Amino acid sequence: MELHSGETPYFSGHPSWRGMFAFHAWGVLGSIIVGAIVFAVGSAAIGVAIAVAGSLLTILIGIIRRFATTYTITDERLIIQRGILSKHMQQTRIDRVQNVNTNQGVFERLLRVGVVDFDTAGTTDSDFSFVGVANPGEIVTVVDRAQRAAATAGQRERPGGVGGL
Repeated sequence: MELHSGETPYFSGHPSWRGMFAFHAWGVLGSIIVGAIVFAVGSAAIGVAIAVAGSLLTILIGIIRRFATTYTITDERLIIQRGILSKHMQQTRIDRVQNVNTNQGVFERLLRVGVVDFDTAGTTDSDFSFVGVANPGEIVTVVDRAQRAAATAGQRERPGGVGGL
């Protein structure tokens, strides 16, 4: 992803590894259960192999999902980029962001991760969220700083300064 000329980045990062914890835990647990069933019903070696292979595959998929997602905040835009082979990019102008909400369950609070949800003007796209980010309160602060910088830059560009005609 390339930034526009004069665009200032404030944050760029991936979901936290802690944000992927539930995915990893459920995947490994499921692999162990399937491996234990095969172990009990049939072959011990195949059961162990299924548990190990399933656990490793779950961890690999989680790592790929994490690094294939990038969140960026600049003084002009919020950008979500997903994918390795095929790419999906979602963006909105920073001045269109009306509300920034954080969501953390008890388990997420313990892990210090959460979801930052952005409500934007004039869209019904309710799926603009930074999911699994570390310290979501800091993301809210960065967005506020970017909005203030964008507003200040907008005032300098208008003829006559603030409120010019």
